[in-house]
Amino acid sequence: MIFLPRDFIETREGLIFAVVDGVIEDGKALCFLRYGPEGKLATTPANLLLRNSFPQYLHHSLRLNADLHALPFECILKHHQPRKRVQALLAQGAKDGIERKLISLVKSLVEAGLPVECLGVTGSLLIGRQTSTSDIDVVVYGSDYFFQALARVRELKKTGLLADLDEPAWKDAYSRRGCELSFEEYLWHERRKGNMGLIDGTKFDLALIVEDAIEEPPIDWHKAGPATIKTKVLDDSRSFEQPARYLIEHADIGEILSFTQTYTGQARMGETIQAAGQVEISDGRKRLVVGSSREALGEFIRVI
Repeated sequence: MIFLPRDFIETREGLIFAVVDGVIEDGKALCFLRYGPEGKLATTPANLLLRNSFPQYLHHSLRLNADLHALPFECILKHHQPRKRVQALLAQGAKDGIERKLISLVKSLVEAGLPVECLGVTGSLLIGRQTSTSDIDVVVYGSDYFFQALARVRELKKTGLLADLDEPAWKDAYSRRGCELSFEEYLWHERRKGNMGLIDGTKFDLALIVEDAIEEPPIDWHKAGPATIKTKVLDDSRSFEQPARYLIEHADIGEILSFTQTYTGQARMGETIQAAGQVEISDGRKRLVVGSSREALGEFIRVI
């Protein structure tokens, strides 16, 4: 079975998890609980619910050295796939305003030459739980198509068919993220990424999924405590992937990994950054991990 980041998987108990990594561990899909019986869950409530009622879904990944959730294949009732959801909506038509806006956005990207097979939708729209205030979370499969989609969004903003986020929308996005950056810092970083906008007043964003990512051999990483470093970015070619990776120029630490969407695409090659996270060590190698939780409390990447 193939599971990709941003897919959703559902259990018979009505728990819906977001896949966070495409590598299968011990016959389990790595994921994190996003919806419980009573609705959407943040990190802490999700962990508490599993710890108290479904401890069998708690998991520690030795490969990632991270506490995640994981579902054995036999526990998966339904696999929600972003591409199939988009294709179904295109075939069946929209049932509400949010679905109509998604279809319009998808058609605008397809008109620019992107194959419809490289586009999907995740979040509440993937499972049909959207409301009139929901965002549209588009996923693009393949790096080349992702950057083509970014270029198309820039063009459509110039024509007025799409718009940049206004101040209330930016503040709403910032409050949902709850990141360690000030609002002004967050705004500066996010605006230049170009992967967010408004379509008829509804916020959308684009996220990259790399299907053929190289699977690294298992490495036993050990946590060595928190650190804040100042460094130069040497390679940002994987900065929009999940996790985002930055190769850096530093005496001890070779790379920065970010598991939280806030710091995806955050810095560019040649820029000097400040980063705070958890240092991990393996066989003399060191890396800095930003995003030990979705909210990444106390952790950040900022361009200086």
